[in-house]
Formats: sequence, C-alpha cells, structure tokens
Amino acid sequence: MSNVVVIVAVIGVGAAAAGAAGFLVQPTSRLAPRVRPYSLRARARLRGDADVLAVTTTTGAGAGVVGLLGPPARALTARLGRFVDRRDDARLSLLLHQAGRSVTPADHRHATVVAAARDGAAGAALGVVVLRSAVLTVALATVGSVAGASRVRARLDRDVRDRAERMRLELYTVNQLLAMHVRAGAGPVQAVQRVVDRGTGAVVDELAAVLAAVRRGASEPHAFRDAAERTPEPAAARTYKLFAAGAERGVDLAGGLRALSEDLRDSRREEIRQTATKRRAAMLVPTIAVLAPVMLLFIAAPLPSVVFGAR
Repeated sequence: MSNVVVIVAVIGVGAAAAGAAGFLVQPTSRLAPRVRPYSLRARARLRGDADVLAVTTTTGAGAGVVGLLGPPARALTARLGRFVDRRDDARLSLLLHQAGRSVTPADHRHATVVAAARDGAAGAALGVVVLRSAVLTVALATVGSVAGASRVRARLDRDVRDRAERMRLELYTVNQLLAMHVRAGAGPVQAVQRVVDRGTGAVVDELAAVLAAVRRGASEPHAFRDAAERTPEPAAARTYKLFAAGAERGVDLAGGLRALSEDLRDSRREEIRQTATKRRAAMLVPTIAVLAPVMLLFIAAPLPSVVFGAR
C-alpha cells in the first residue's frame, strides 16, 4: 500500500511540475501553421487532400503539458502498436487506402493501442469493483485488451469490404458513362475528367486520384496500373488496367467498358440469386423450429390410447 502511495505522489509531483513549466515557459510557435494557408491553393489545384487544420495553436499550460508528455506517449504507443498489430507499414497503408481512410499506419496503431488500453482498463475496473478477485481482474483486463484491439482490426477489414461492395455497385454506371464519353470522341484521361467533374462516389474518388497522379507528372499507364494495384475491388482493377492498355496501345475502350459492365451485371444478378436462395432457406428454420414440435405433439398425443386402448 505504501508503494502505491509513493507512486501516486511521484506522478502528482511530475504532473504539477509539467503544468508549472508549461505555464511559465511558453512554447515556441511553429512555422507550419503560418505557411499552411498559402499551400492550400496549390494542393487544391492538384486535386489532392487539402490540409484544412486550424492555423491557430493552443498556447499556455495545456500546450506545455501536451508538448512535454505527448512525444513520450506517442513513442510508447508506437512501440506497443508494433506488438499489437504486426502487419508491416506497406500492408497496413494499403488496407487503410482501400478502406477510404486518410490516416497513417502510425495513427491506426495508436488507435488500436488506445482501444486495447481502454477496454483493458474497463475489464480491470470490473474485476476490482464487482468481482474483487486478483485472478479475475487480470483475466478480464487481458480479455478486454484483446477484444479492443481485435475490434479495431475487424472494423478496418469491414470498412474494406463495405467500400469494395459500394464500388461494385457504382462501377456499372461509371463504366457506361466512360464508354459513352469515349464513343463520343474523348480520350481516356478526358473521359475520366468528365466523369470526375460530375460524379461522386468511391470509384470517382479513385479516378480523381489517378488524375491527380497524372498532374503530378506520372504517366497515364503507370497511374492507372497503380490504381489497379491499390483498389479493393477486382472489377475496378480490370477497368483501370483496360484504361492503361488503352493509353499505351489504343485498344477499343468503349467496347471493353461495355463488356466489363455486362460481366458486372451478370455477376451481380448471380450474386443476388444466391443470396435470395440462402435467405429463403434461412426463413424455413424458424418455421420448422416452431411448427415441428407442435406437429410432433399432435402426432404423439393419441399414441398411448392407440397402443394401450382407450380409457
């Protein structure tokens, strides 16, 4: 008990010292918030993600505490994040891109560690307050930490699947529009530009990223192939590879886009038919579970009188 009091006292003294240091010594203002407003216009021209963070920064004791304790906390969460999520940065960056999240792998690992610590602390509090058992407290803290980290990983995988499904639904219309523009005489990049200017959605966002890469100096085939490697939907990858081939060798884009659209429609129709069959079979389960025992009772009720005679 005395050791706990000493630790709490040390933490309190450290927090008080950090607050006093932040109050007395004002942090140096950074140059990035001053330069950021002048870079927004250039980023918008390139159709990149505009950094619209506030140009003002927090000053005072709060900024001093954050500046003092923030870097060690981020370093600790980075080390723990490598242990919690062992996927490399390239794989994790690809999954984040496929999920449509504009965060870095370090931020994702930080969120994973925070969720694991939060759920672990909740489990430990439950064990201390309700169960009052050291063994159960450790077990609940471990289970809570694992559940928190697993929930963040599962949410990322679910976002990737949802975005792929959304792209699959949008791609038929986008391919038809692209085929119409190409048939009207537009080139591959010009057709994509027209669709991006007038459309929205996950597929349009990826096409906008392709145009941004072309404006930055990448070749058209390389930009489309890079998008094909990074997209979560295989049908969209086929479309991008077709555009890359069209930019290199001049293939019939309109015919290829219509063929891809027909394949998408046929696969979607087959998928809906299979889903309907599974749901029809699932609807029979409650009916059988409710009616089968009742029918068996009606059948079995007269059996004693039939076997042993009426009484």
